[in-house]
Amino acid sequence: MSFAHPIWLFLLVLVPIFGAVTILIAHLRGKRWKVFVADRLRGALLQRTSALPHWLSLVFLLISLALLIIAMAGPRGDAGTSSEKIMGRNVLFALDLSRSMRVADVKPDRLAQAKVLIYEMMDAMPNDRMGLIGFAGNPYLFAPLTIDHGAVRETVEQLDETWIPSGGSDIVSALKLSIETLKKTGIRNNALVLISDGEKHDGRLDEVLREAEQSGVYIFTVGVGTEEGDFVPHEEFPDNKFRDKEGQPIISRLHPEVLKTIAEETKGRFAVAGSGVDIPALARSAMSDLDQFELKGREKKVVVEFYQWMLGPALFCLLVSILAATRWRPIATRAAIAATVATSAPVASGVSPDEARAALAEGRSSEAMTEFEDLAESAKRAEDVARFRLGEASSAYQGKDFKKATDAYSGALLSDDQAVERHAHLGLGNALFHQGWQSLSNGEPYPDPAPADLETFDAMVREELQKWIQSEPPEAGETESFTRFDHLVVNWVDAVRHFDSALKLDPSDEDARQNRALAVKYLARLKELLKQESNAAQQAIPQEPEKGEGEGEGSPDQEGEGDPKEKGDPKEGDKGDQGDKKDQGKGSEGEPKDEGSGGDKKDPKEGEGKEGEKPKKPTKGKPDETPRERALRILGDNQDVQKGPLAPGRNEFMRPEKDW
Repeated sequence: MSFAHPIWLFLLVLVPIFGAVTILIAHLRGKRWKVFVADRLRGALLQRTSALPHWLSLVFLLISLALLIIAMAGPRGDAGTSSEKIMGRNVLFALDLSRSMRVADVKPDRLAQAKVLIYEMMDAMPNDRMGLIGFAGNPYLFAPLTIDHGAVRETVEQLDETWIPSGGSDIVSALKLSIETLKKTGIRNNALVLISDGEKHDGRLDEVLREAEQSGVYIFTVGVGTEEGDFVPHEEFPDNKFRDKEGQPIISRLHPEVLKTIAEETKGRFAVAGSGVDIPALARSAMSDLDQFELKGREKKVVVEFYQWMLGPALFCLLVSILAATRWRPIATRAAIAATVATSAPVASGVSPDEARAALAEGRSSEAMTEFEDLAESAKRAEDVARFRLGEASSAYQGKDFKKATDAYSGALLSDDQAVERHAHLGLGNALFHQGWQSLSNGEPYPDPAPADLETFDAMVREELQKWIQSEPPEAGETESFTRFDHLVVNWVDAVRHFDSALKLDPSDEDARQNRALAVKYLARLKELLKQESNAAQQAIPQEPEKGEGEGEGSPDQEGEGDPKEKGDPKEGDKGDQGDKKDQGKGSEGEPKDEGSGGDKKDPKEGEGKEGEKPKKPTKGKPDETPRERALRILGDNQDVQKGPLAPGRNEFMRPEKDW
C-alpha cells in the first residue's frame, strides 16, 4: 500500500501530544479544586459524576483524528495498468509557417488565428489521432500522429515563422510529405487539414493531387487572411515592413484559388477562417464518412483507493466521542420546553407544491400561477426557486399570458438541472414566438390548429406594410408599424436562439426542432415579402428633375439606395447627405451594411435643407424625404432578417486598422 499525499502523515505526531495535553489539563483542574475546597466540605459542595464517559470520549476522539489524518494522506493500492482503446481517425495538420503568416490583416495575425483554429478542431475531435507538419520553403514533421493531443498542442504553441530557415510557401512539398506520412499508417482513408494563405504553385500540383486521391487522403483546406491583404512585417526593415530588392514594401494577400483547387480535386472542402463559418463543426461533419479504426491510447496505472476504509470508522468514532461527552439531562429538559412551546404556537398557513401542481393540471392557470409565484418567493434554495418559476411560467403560458410566461421562464434558466433548463429554453422560445405573432396581429393569438400555409401571415404583413408606407413619420420616435416589425423580428430571433439552446442540451427534442423550423420559416417568408414590397415600390416611384446646385442625378429614392459612383460631386452643403449615401450604398441589393432599421439614425445636417429652398418639416431620417421614401429605405435596410437566426454564433469579419 502507498499514499498519494504522505506528507499528511506527519500530523499523526499531534495525536499523542493532544492526548497528553488533555490529561495534564484534567489533572491540574483537580488540584485546583483540592486547594479551593476543604476535604470535609468537598462531598457536600461538589456533585461528583463518573469520569468514564469523559475518558471514552477522549479515546474515541483521538482514534477519529488519527483515522482522518490517514484518510487525507490517500492510502491506495496498485492494481496494475490498463490501456485505453478508442475508435478514431488519422488527422494531420499542415501549417504554413512562411513570413507572410505574420501579416495582420486578421487580428492579431494569420498565424495566431491558424493556431486557434487547430485548438478548436482538436477539441471537436478528441478521439482522433493527430499530427503536425510545418512548411515554408521546406516541410518538416514536427509532431507525429499521436492520440496525445496535449503534446501536439504544446508543439503548436511554440511554433513560429523562425522554425523553418528557408522562406516561401512550398505547398506541393508539404502535400507530398503529408501524403507519405499518412500512407505509412497503413490506413486507407485519412484526413489532411491544410492551413495557409495560399501561394502560386508549379505544375507538380496535379501529380501530387492524383497521388492523394489514389492514397485515399481527404484534404480539407482553410485559407487565412484577406484578399485585400496587408504589408509583410519584418523588424529589420524601416517601419517594420518587409521590402523587395527595389526597396518597395511587400503586400501579402490571400490566394484562395490554389486552396480551392486542392479541395475540389480531392473531393474535400474549402473554407476561409474568420468568415463566420463554424470550421471545426464543418470539418467534423465532413470527416464523419472516413473509416474509423481502433486506436490504442495511453497506458495508465490502475489505482485502488482505500481512503473510504479510514473515513467511515473515523466518522463513527467521532460520533461516539460526541455522544459520550454530551450531558443528556439538560438537553432533555430543553427539548421538553421547546416541544411545549411549539405545540402551543399557531401553525403558519401556506400553499403546498402539490396543490399548485393540481391547479395547473386541472386548467386553473390563474390560480396555479399565483400559487407557484408565492412558492418561489418563499423558497430558500435557488434550485427550488427555479423549479417554482418553471411552474409559474407553465401556468402563465397555459393562460396565454406570454409576457408573464417570458419573465418566469427567464427565472427558471438559473436552474442547475439540465432538464429544468431545457424546458425553460423551450418554453421561452415558444412564448417569444407568440409575442412576436401578437405584435403583428394586433394582439390576436397564433391560430390553433396552426395554419398549413402562409396566406394568413402574408396578408397581415402586406397590410401592415401598406400602413407603414402610407403613414406620416412622427416628430419623435418611430411609427407604430415600424415598432411592430421590430418587436416581431427581435422576438422571433431570440426564440430561435432559445430553441438552439434547448437542442444543445437535448439534441433529440423534436418539439424544439420543429418549433425552430417554424420560426425560421416565418422569418424567411418575412424577408421575401420585405424584398418584394421594396422592389415593387421602387419601380412605382416617379422620377423627379434635378434640383438646385450640388445635387447628383437621379430621383430622391436613388439618393439612399443607388450606387454612389453614379452621382455627381457633392457640394459643401451636402456633406451630411454624402455620408448617408455611403452608409446606404448597398440597399438596392437587399444587403444592408448595418443590421436593423436604417431609420434609427439622424442625419447630422437634418433641418438645413438644400440651397435656395425652404426646409421641410424635420423627420427622423434624411432631409427632404417623404414618408413613402423613408419607409422604402427602412425596408431595404431590414431585408436580410435571417442573419441572426440562420447563423447563430456568427463571427463578424474584423477589418484591419488601416486599409492599404
